[in-house]
Amino acid sequence: MPVNLRAPEAKELHTVAGLSIGTAMAGVRKPNRRDLVVFVLEEGAAAAGVFTSNRFCAAPVQLCRAHLAADGEGGSAVRALVINTGNANAGTGADGLARARRTCAALAAHLKLRPAQVLPFSTGVIMEVLPVERIEAGLPQALAALRPADGAAWAEAAEGIMTTDTCPKAASRRIVIGGQPVHVSGIAKGAGMIRPDMATMLGFVATDAVIAPHLLQPLLKEAADRSFNRISIDGDMSTNDSFILMATQRAGHAPITSLESTEGQALREAVGAVAEQLAQAIVRDGEGATKFITIRVLGGRTVAECRQAAYAIAHSPLVKTAFFASDPNLGRILAAVGYAGIADLDQDRIDLFLDDVHVVREGGRHPEYREEMGQRVMKQAEITIRVDLHRGGAAALVWTCDLSHDYVSINADYRS
Repeated sequence: MPVNLRAPEAKELHTVAGLSIGTAMAGVRKPNRRDLVVFVLEEGAAAAGVFTSNRFCAAPVQLCRAHLAADGEGGSAVRALVINTGNANAGTGADGLARARRTCAALAAHLKLRPAQVLPFSTGVIMEVLPVERIEAGLPQALAALRPADGAAWAEAAEGIMTTDTCPKAASRRIVIGGQPVHVSGIAKGAGMIRPDMATMLGFVATDAVIAPHLLQPLLKEAADRSFNRISIDGDMSTNDSFILMATQRAGHAPITSLESTEGQALREAVGAVAEQLAQAIVRDGEGATKFITIRVLGGRTVAECRQAAYAIAHSPLVKTAFFASDPNLGRILAAVGYAGIADLDQDRIDLFLDDVHVVREGGRHPEYREEMGQRVMKQAEITIRVDLHRGGAAALVWTCDLSHDYVSINADYRS
């Protein structure tokens, strides 16, 4: 069961004008489940994307990058997205790229667009041939189901992009800019193979804000760094990670031409908050997770070295299994900090806290710490680890989860 996470209700998700969403049961891998999602943007919208840094990236990632790069206008030519679950179309070579192109061409033909105006996304099993004919056959159903991007449409889309997720993930915010209501809504999928190096998983966020198209990429990158670049479930980076931001330009306020303006900062906060909620939802739904863990590393010389230490803790199987067992074997955290690769780290200055419990002072066990104090915290569903390096003013934050028996079972049985 996910950690303090529930499926979003349609009434909680705001409509984004200028965007339509349709879903279908295409039978890409399993029958009788939504596995095909289509987003259609009205003319004048813009889009931006960030993608996995895995060099063995999937065919749809390659094609998305090419289509966005060829646009050259801040994604203002992008008019549609097509997403399938059940098959990643990764490790499929030239044939996989051809099938991704065929998917784009099929949707473009229905919508009277150019194939380059369509962005494709796939998620699921790696190194299997994409059944593009099933996607082609499912597109009319998805297009017939197109509806304005209201709460129900977002909720259905969140369900339609799930793989090993146990819970659909969606988030929404409403703000006011120039006296006009502005909405930001989005969905994400992910529960395993989660290790960021840009963003990780599939994520789609849309806003009706009016914003200069060239500002979308920096806005998206900032949101990714605040959210999806701070999560890890198992340390495995996917071949298909993609995070897309769309702006339909329908809100009616004066255009945002600077992210530093009052209006730009308000939109930054709303987009970042939606992305952060989606990122945390992925960790809360980590495969087999029973604990949601926040790792704060402070007192570093640079943010980079704080991130090194935080991810060393987050990726350690020994740390993660100890938290699953509620076993305060906390020397494992110190060991992870020690092998994180921080140059000239002085172990005699490190402090370690579990929530309010001071476990380590100046590199050694705190004289007042007792194991039952650590165990009390570790039995909680939500836990904060705080490490102070006492060598500077930088800090970093990472969200992760524990590692349970179920993680092994889920991944051992994934293809069955």
